[in-house]
Amino acid sequence: MNSDEETAIIVLVMDYFYRKIRSASRVPRQVMMFLIVVGHCDSTRRSGYEWRHSTETVSRHFNNICSHIVGLAPQLIGPPDFDNIPPVIANNSRYFPYFRDCVGAIDGTHIPCIVDAHLQAAYRNRKGYMSQNVLTVVDFDLKFTYLVAGWERLVHDSRVLRYAMSDPAFSFPTPPGEKYFLVDSGYANRRGFLAPYRGTNYHLRDRRRLGGDRKKELFNYRHASLRNAVERTFGIWKSRFRILRGVSHYPLRTQRDIIIACAVLHNFLMMSPDIDVSLTAEEDDHDEDDMEQGGDTIGQDAAPSTQQDEGHQTEMGRFRDALTESMWAYRNQN
Repeated sequence: MNSDEETAIIVLVMDYFYRKIRSASRVPRQVMMFLIVVGHCDSTRRSGYEWRHSTETVSRHFNNICSHIVGLAPQLIGPPDFDNIPPVIANNSRYFPYFRDCVGAIDGTHIPCIVDAHLQAAYRNRKGYMSQNVLTVVDFDLKFTYLVAGWERLVHDSRVLRYAMSDPAFSFPTPPGEKYFLVDSGYANRRGFLAPYRGTNYHLRDRRRLGGDRKKELFNYRHASLRNAVERTFGIWKSRFRILRGVSHYPLRTQRDIIIACAVLHNFLMMSPDIDVSLTAEEDDHDEDDMEQGGDTIGQDAAPSTQQDEGHQTEMGRFRDALTESMWAYRNQN
């Protein structure tokens, strides 16, 4: 995180404190303590030494700022725009008109965490360390439009999505009508969620490999290229807030709040005209650890859990086939 980003965040939080509680006298100092911890993954002990405060004081300021930033989530992490076509799609012939009803992309990522001994088995990932599963929806401006954190590592991404959709408390932004999100192979291809073809090259790095069904490969390539917004968002997010790549020694609830706070600040910075995103824009390397289906060629579709789901998958499968045929026909004509 650079100085311009830090200054912008201080102004944001000062404005919030002034409007909400009419107090901003010590906010800059407290915010800087918070930013040093989340931006550089410093411990409260080290921050206390640098600021000449006790660890208890630093921890109190950290929790205070974190809770207030989380309070900004309803303002800065809003649902996708379901009414308008994203400019990234509307202005690119590779995506328009094929993906005109797409409103964003969904993916999960894993954030290292520390949990009590009796919870470690549920949170331990395949690399041997503990992490929590975070479900996100992002738009093509690289902002979060939905985020829910705190899930155990053992809960598959598709199950997290199903829980979020079924429980009104999670307020998941289900796409209306013909609108849909792009999802990867870990999710079912069903109404509202467009997945790539399985058993066909998908990742951008596989594009040079020839063979197989060229129509499906073309669809998968464009699907991957557009859904790449997720990796770019994760890359910027985790580069700005290094605590997301490390381990935070806080209670599990606070660790969850840190993730939400970092997402709020990420969205704010992405909206700021004075922040140069290109300085931090990089893809996240979460694929290897996060994808349940390893490898470059994807296996068979997950079995639908209900008869209604099966119908939705069949409907979305026909829609995907129609998109693929349209893409292929236009490509051969030009």
